[in-house]
Amino acid sequence: MYSELLPRVFIHKENGQEIRLTDPDSNLSPEEVCDSYSALYAILATAKIVGPEFKNDTAEYQFVTTLGTKG
Repeated sequence: MYSELLPRVFIHKENGQEIRLTDPDSNLSPEEVCDSYSALYAILATAKIVGPEFKNDTAEYQFVTTLGTKG
């Protein structure tokens, strides 16, 4: 049985640009990773986490924010 976990990638969109964030610690939950990155990207403090979506042998999580969007 194959039980190796796929590497995680966290994606944050800022000003229309996709920023791919590396996994700081595979033992952290996605919520803890988001909290960790909120020190660099304050907008992540209120982000929702979507995923994982499995692409290119990675598990991709999206940090989705609604602040600053129109519509």
